[in-house]
Amino acid sequence: MRRLFDPDNPELMDRPQPVSPALERDLANLRGLNRWFGAWRIVRRVLGPVLTQGGRVEIADLCCGSGDLPRLMVQLGRRHGTRVEVEAVEGHPATFEIGRGFCADTPEVRFVHADVRTWEPAGKPDWVVCSLALHHFRESDAMDILKRMRTAASRGVLVADLERAWWASAGIHAASLFYREPMTVEDMRRSAKAAFSRRELRDLTLAAGWGGIRQERFWYGRQAVWEVF
Repeated sequence: MRRLFDPDNPELMDRPQPVSPALERDLANLRGLNRWFGAWRIVRRVLGPVLTQGGRVEIADLCCGSGDLPRLMVQLGRRHGTRVEVEAVEGHPATFEIGRGFCADTPEVRFVHADVRTWEPAGKPDWVVCSLALHHFRESDAMDILKRMRTAASRGVLVADLERAWWASAGIHAASLFYREPMTVEDMRRSAKAAFSRRELRDLTLAAGWGGIRQERFWYGRQAVWEVF
């Protein structure tokens, strides 16, 4: 399957738009998808040892959407006496505003409005994470983001995304039948076609200077690559 991505025809959620009920519903749907279809599992699998070790951990989460994964990281840390502070980076103005509201009860999450292609961290985070966002970018931009992540982090990097494969696309299309929000349905199906294959994502991370990487598949149609320094 060839990757189908057109930077001049972005997904509906990425297009200029104000805060609206449609976008709020779409982001709520994405939070549900993250919880039940693999994103939470990846956080627990990769960052679990970090979030449960005690002490203090700083994480930068790029393209954080409405902030459900930063909130999850903080909550996991709280249960184990770990002070987790997350710099939640989001470039879309309306999504940024919705995310700030969603995370208003979690002061450990600090929202930053910035383009991840030019983002610079306020300090030196322990981990830099990017989840379910890389497929929104052309390959050259994805490479730059991966390089920026590797440079910014002091302890590890994690990128998680969809995997482009026929079986994954079939599952995503099936899941989209259960949603009624047009933005969610349209973007889910487009994301399946724009995602990187397992080999493409591995090659991108290696070309960006990541070394000693681990790569795993996760249910359903998800993949992750990470490096611990």
